[in-house]
Amino acid sequence: MRQSYLRSLRIFQITRVLVRYRLDELLYYLPLLKPYQAILKLNPGRWVMPKPEGTFGARLRLALEALGPTFVKLGQMLSTRRDLLPEEITRELAKLQDAVPPFPSVQAQQIIEHSLKKPVTEVFAEIETEPAAAASIAQVHFGRLYDGREVAIKIRRPGLRRIIEQDLGILAWLAELAERYSQEGRRLRVRAVVSEYAKTLWGELDFLREGANASQLRRNFANDPDLLYVPEVFWDFCSEEVLVMERIRGIQIGQRDALRAAGIDFDQLSRRAAEIFFRQVFRDSFFHADMHPGNIFIDPSNGRFIAVDFGIMGSLDEASQHYLAENMVAFFGRDYRRVAEAHIEAGWVPADTNVQDFETAIRAIAEPVFQKPLHEISVAQLLLRLFQTTRRFQMQTQPQLLLLQKTLVNVEGIAREFNPTLNIWEVATPLLRDWLNRQRGPQAWWTQIRRHAPQWGLVLPELPELVHSLLQQAQRGELQVPVRNEELEGIRRELRRGLQRLALLTSSVIVVMGLALIAAVEGDLGTFILDIPVWLWLLCLPPTGWALSRWFQAVFIRSHN
Repeated sequence: MRQSYLRSLRIFQITRVLVRYRLDELLYYLPLLKPYQAILKLNPGRWVMPKPEGTFGARLRLALEALGPTFVKLGQMLSTRRDLLPEEITRELAKLQDAVPPFPSVQAQQIIEHSLKKPVTEVFAEIETEPAAAASIAQVHFGRLYDGREVAIKIRRPGLRRIIEQDLGILAWLAELAERYSQEGRRLRVRAVVSEYAKTLWGELDFLREGANASQLRRNFANDPDLLYVPEVFWDFCSEEVLVMERIRGIQIGQRDALRAAGIDFDQLSRRAAEIFFRQVFRDSFFHADMHPGNIFIDPSNGRFIAVDFGIMGSLDEASQHYLAENMVAFFGRDYRRVAEAHIEAGWVPADTNVQDFETAIRAIAEPVFQKPLHEISVAQLLLRLFQTTRRFQMQTQPQLLLLQKTLVNVEGIAREFNPTLNIWEVATPLLRDWLNRQRGPQAWWTQIRRHAPQWGLVLPELPELVHSLLQQAQRGELQVPVRNEELEGIRRELRRGLQRLALLTSSVIVVMGLALIAAVEGDLGTFILDIPVWLWLLCLPPTGWALSRWFQAVFIRSHN
């Protein structure tokens, strides 16, 4: 009851913000609410509140900032979805600021002590009272351990989990409505997108998970010290609410004058940005998915990248890796037929899609682009136009690619900012071809054999007995092959529920009508049947009938599922 009250209160707060920025107009486009447009337009808030200034995109950005961290993060994610939203809106969403006023340092120390079960003075020899940075999820204080190591202490904002839980529940409800009443919502798989976003956001709130992400990325680049440095995590002082890491000293990548004064080679910097991205995606299948300029620093001594904030990480399965690698290689090789076939083989467009039509549509995207010099071609924009075109062929949204698309836009932006003539494809080609070669041919076979050999060693001794048992069952006619179909399963569930309702309704109606008939014939509810008055029969038999129907369902319906 309390949870429902809090959710209703939050919905009221969200509605107030929508009305304040005149975003309640969005509701007019929902088919479910079209009959209520007149009522919505009579909202008194629209008369009382002053009309805000600015474009729709600017008002949307301000509203998301007012609604808090859940919606700020959602807006930042949507800012990369130019295949779904108009450019004017995505440009405004890209300006979303994650900076908010810090919470008191006394409260920060209380969170540390509660989380680590120790006084702050026992953990840190020194801790700065003023935060070095404050965002919607956490704030950072610098400090020093007793062994002299300098650290950055990340502390989660208090009361954040409850608010985010409410907001994600509301978003999930809206996503369900979108898929139920909108064909476009079903095609875009809105519920899957919200689920992926929720998983990402919960991951950001768990600092133990962020520390594990940092440790994994640090191991992945242990043999590439000139490319990327990841600060060390001090696990003895970490918890779900507190993360203690090595303090790094570098120049933020947006400070071009400071980088130039430090003698940083901008061309090398842009190439390293692209190389780091492709190594993470294709070599490790584990990439930093929040690589905006605020999270990237440059070591002035050697020009290597330093990354911070590992709350959002992305990962691709082998099928998605193959899709991206083959599409990129085929695109730049102008093999549009292969691009079309790769989409169909991945199951991301319907199997009955006309390959010739799909190939023609892709050619119409790529050929105008390839008239430009290669260094002017944006890989991110090329993929973006591909996603826009595939919408016409009913390509479903792939949630695992959302973070990748966002990261690619950020990385390409950083690389091109320092070297506008950079040919990113030239950097990516050797890495992609090497990865594809390792996935095919004798080298890939040998890798798979070594990976699965221990499991095969456990299964092989049992194989003859399993084959013999199957042959015996087949000979006796006892071998059954279960066939499962999702549509048939849905029909089966509906039939089961119908039978259950029918059994309950039938038993109740028979009992009540029978006794009512007896009472009518006898003319008196006080008439006794088997020494029990009819009114008592009418009172007791319906629940008894319900219990009998439940027993009937358990024995005769569920036992045959």
